[in-house]
Amino acid sequence: MPATTTSVQEQVRTPNLKIKIGAHVGAAKGVQNSITNALNIGCNAFALFLKNQRRWVSPALKPADITAFHEFCKKYNYNPRTEILPHGSYLINLGNPDAAKREQARDAFIDDLRRCEQLGIGLYNLHPGSSLGSDKQETLQRIADGINDAIKETEFVKVVLENMAGHGHIVGSQLEDLAQIIELVQDKARVGVCIDTCHAFAAGFDLRESTKFTAFWADFDRIVGYKYLAAIHLNDSKAPLGSKRDLHQNIGLGFLGLEAFRLIVNKPELEGLPMVLETPEDAKLGHDVRGDEIKLLEWLVGKDADDEEVLAKSKALQAKGAKERAEHQKKYNDKLEKEERPKKRQRKLFE
Repeated sequence: MPATTTSVQEQVRTPNLKIKIGAHVGAAKGVQNSITNALNIGCNAFALFLKNQRRWVSPALKPADITAFHEFCKKYNYNPRTEILPHGSYLINLGNPDAAKREQARDAFIDDLRRCEQLGIGLYNLHPGSSLGSDKQETLQRIADGINDAIKETEFVKVVLENMAGHGHIVGSQLEDLAQIIELVQDKARVGVCIDTCHAFAAGFDLRESTKFTAFWADFDRIVGYKYLAAIHLNDSKAPLGSKRDLHQNIGLGFLGLEAFRLIVNKPELEGLPMVLETPEDAKLGHDVRGDEIKLLEWLVGKDADDEEVLAKSKALQAKGAKERAEHQKKYNDKLEKEERPKKRQRKLFE
């Protein structure tokens, strides 16, 4: 995460846009600092961690920090109900088959939601969880039960389920997983979905050209429904299509490429949703690259696929990321070949 800053450079924030693009920013030394960090890279929406994401227990929010957060939201014109998307702790697994561990996750989850409501934040992003090898349907029920319990103990914050890359026993890589959890949630006004572009691509959904992009969203509307779409995570992918690897890349450098993001920022159904970058930072640049990416994405609004400047920019970015893509493609090819060897041996036995 970027270092906490106290100076504000409001002029870099583009006003009056229908799309709300920003990034996951740091909140060191007080949650209110996330707002100045967001402003300094031109965010019109942003994400943060409400506490240490790798610890079960963290100190309560300080009253002075809560007050400052509210004041900064008002001063710098951020709507905390719709433009701020905290990310849940990586430790939380509401699907854990172990009752004691699931209770620990539930308590941490509810603590996060209560922090949201102290800050007036209306959305909270959550990785659905992992079955850890247990029955998938029972896992989906456990996740929904945890959400139902948390909703009963809070007032307004919406739990936003993120689609996942499909690695191991993690659920949520298929749209049907998200739809089933939503179906089991009692108060459906308190649940939504965040589509992560890297995760979708890793799970096998091709978003790189108009026809397939449109097909994905048609499936989303049919299976989940646009009424549940609450946020977007904007990430290119270091790994190839269907790799099931959650490896975020900077916009335009990865296997998704710039066209996927041009399609996203020009999709009317996504207007007004918080779109959050979770792309890598590059310390060598001396500044936060996500600020550049925000401006790049905003520049794509209204641009056509055959726009000469867009094509030139896409080509330049792909060239910059070519070496890293080749490395990951080789790793993926080697993995597929390794997985295929025992299958080949088995087929020979029956020849």
